Amino acid sequence: MLFRRTILERIQRLDPERDAQRILFLSWYHDFPWDSRKALEFALFRTFAVPSISGLLDFSGEFVQRAQKRYDDTELLIAEFVEHGYDNERGRRAIRRMNQIHHRFLISNEDYLYVLSTFVFEPRRWIDRFGWRPYSEHERLANWFFWRNVGRMMNIHDIPSTYEAFERFNVEYERAHFRYSESNRHIGEATRELFLSWYLPRPLRQLGQPAVHALLDEPLREAFGFPPAPLPVQLAVHGLLRARSHALRYLPERKHPRLITRLPHLSYPHGYDIEQLGPTSSPPQEPPSRGHGG
Repeated sequence: MLFRRTILERIQRLDPERDAQRILFLSWYHDFPWDSRKALEFALFRTFAVPSISGLLDFSGEFVQRAQKRYDDTELLIAEFVEHGYDNERGRRAIRRMNQIHHRFLISNEDYLYVLSTFVFEPRRWIDRFGWRPYSEHERLANWFFWRNVGRMMNIHDIPSTYEAFERFNVEYERAHFRYSESNRHIGEATRELFLSWYLPRPLRQLGQPAVHALLDEPLREAFGFPPAPLPVQLAVHGLLRARSHALRYLPERKHPRLITRLPHLSYPHGYDIEQLGPTSSPPQEPPSRGHGG
């Protein structure tokens, strides 16, 4: 028996396309605040297994040198238009700032499409595995309509016309483009160390690395050059996450949304302006070619 049903019942009364922004807000900020945040972290992590994407980050030096700031910038920009909506003035400013940052570099439309697809599919995949209830059909479709509209506002072309077609693109893209490169390893290690820095002091972080590896599927792990986690670590990590999800089913429902923009961020202890998020230095004069491997 689930005691936390009120939010899902409200979601079920909404239209997945017309009310996509409202559904995503209710889902992510009331029912799944921690899970949606982790899902987006690992969604971004997946994109670093593509040499053309990791090569750009490695070449610019932004992620390795300023991993925490890069993470905070990305999280806050996304949170601004998820929390306020892309029809809201703050949401439009966040998407405009995101476009300004990306347009400094030569990025293929196919890579843009893939990154967009991870935001559509990874939250559902994570929550179906580790959430206290499965993602509903309304949430699945609303997530698709929401990110499709964001993609259009980012001038991403050739977005597949259906959820199913976009998921096929996502799977086929990973099958074709996930492969090991030095730039993958550099960015993957920087990201893994960032994750561990939130929970462990520096001397213990190496001991925590297998716990991160336990959450990566084999193609992703191999693209980073990470060793497999020992089986006891895999069982422990997955078991703890499932035990957490089981316990959450019986806790009282969240009365107030857990807004990411209201949480403390290490890079901005005194607050931030949307237009100041992102790198402030000039981009490299010669961006790496596609497939650059570090």
